[in-house]
Amino acid sequence: MREEPTWRIPVGLLGLLIGLLVYGIVIARYLPGLIGDWPALAQTVIYLFLGLVWLLPLGRFLKWMETGNWR
Repeated sequence: MREEPTWRIPVGLLGLLIGLLVYGIVIARYLPGLIGDWPALAQTVIYLFLGLVWLLPLGRFLKWMETGNWR
């Protein structure tokens, strides 16, 4: 268990927020032009997938924030 605060937690949270903001802006800016003419059900599937795909690297990222190790 960690006894002292570490710089990784505030930096990691800030990086996570900035990363999600950039990811959301890129998706909102460019994706409607690519799939805007698709049927609503297909768009829903794509947006759901992209809304969940950012969770894939989150476990390793949170582990790094806590331990400093990516593995």
